Amino acid sequence: MARLSFDHRVQFERSAKVDTGLSDREVFAAHGAPVWADRSDVSDGERWVAQQVAASITSRFTVRRSAFTAGITAADRLRCDGLTFDIAGVKESPRGRRFVEISATARPDLKGAGDGG
Repeated sequence: MARLSFDHRVQFERSAKVDTGLSDREVFAAHGAPVWADRSDVSDGERWVAQQVAASITSRFTVRRSAFTAGITAADRLRCDGLTFDIAGVKESPRGRRFVEISATARPDLKGAGDGG
């Protein structure tokens, strides 16, 4: 196994319901302090959706296990390198209990567009 580099800063985000007066809206906000992570891109792709090309990238993030990172779930999301990643899964790393592995997907075509990046 290659050595982990922990050269990416990731910010986890957690959703909360906000009452706008007319309805409840889900809003994501920073959850905890940023942590260092190792990032490996595992796949990327493009597909046609509603007459437009939609790009996606799936990455695997490895972080050191702590009480905080052990509490991250697929309901959360993370930001890294200007992209917002939806978390697909969280599990113990094959490298052992000292690490948590997070699989997540981002849409680079939405970077900077509202809530998508």
